[in-house]
Amino acid sequence: MLQAKSSLSRLVDAIERGQEREIIIARNGRPVARLLPIDAAPVGQRIGVAKGMFEVPDTIDAHNDEVARLFTGRERS
Repeated sequence: MLQAKSSLSRLVDAIERGQEREIIIARNGRPVARLLPIDAAPVGQRIGVAKGMFEVPDTIDAHNDEVARLFTGRERS
């Protein structure tokens, strides 16, 4: 842990340049953290996570003009 703290910038540079795929940081000889490039970070399931939790009404698009006006600040034409 002390070594990682004193050389964090160098470790991040090695990850950014692709010199290291991952760096394991240990405390008292026991692995406690993993330094990974942002693209390699595991991504959880996102698509479909709310499936079945609510119903989308058939009239969902009924107020699009009003919503657009609120965003742009323009009056209806």
